[in-house]
Amino acid sequence: FMGTGKSAVARAFAGKYGMQELEMDEQIVREEGMTIAEIFAGKGEEYFRGLETGLLMRVCSRKGMLVSCGGGVPLREENVEWMRRSGKIVLLTAEPQTILERVKDSTVRPLLNGHMDAPYIEGLMERRREYYEEAADYIVSTDGKSVEEVAGEIWRCVTEGGRS
Repeated sequence: FMGTGKSAVARAFAGKYGMQELEMDEQIVREEGMTIAEIFAGKGEEYFRGLETGLLMRVCSRKGMLVSCGGGVPLREENVEWMRRSGKIVLLTAEPQTILERVKDSTVRPLLNGHMDAPYIEGLMERRREYYEEAADYIVSTDGKSVEEVAGEIWRCVTEGGRS
């Protein structure tokens, strides 16, 4: 989910463990020449979700790559299948209030525009929870932890197995 630390943790993890990292939202912005908010406003959410699927299909064949997915990626079963075929899926979680604190000053989250409050975030998270948990090989909470601590927990999960 947005604000759980996916991008920051992915960069730290990839750097520490020698992997190539791709942040999907950043790549889509580069390829489209528009912000995500502009893509949503001008072309719609479904168009954006198609861009996510296309990018995921292109990168899932690469080895040694860590992909930081946008929060909507696991909502499409075909995306989850692509991810499962190419590696392990780690779900980062945080409480709604934590997410609100992390994103409250952001203007680049179209799904939260006009809804920057914990109850709305909690509702959106609840609607997505089943998709996220069903896709995940590992679940790691980011509440109250540094980026480095979360990266270390992910490493332990992937190398030792089990859920954090």
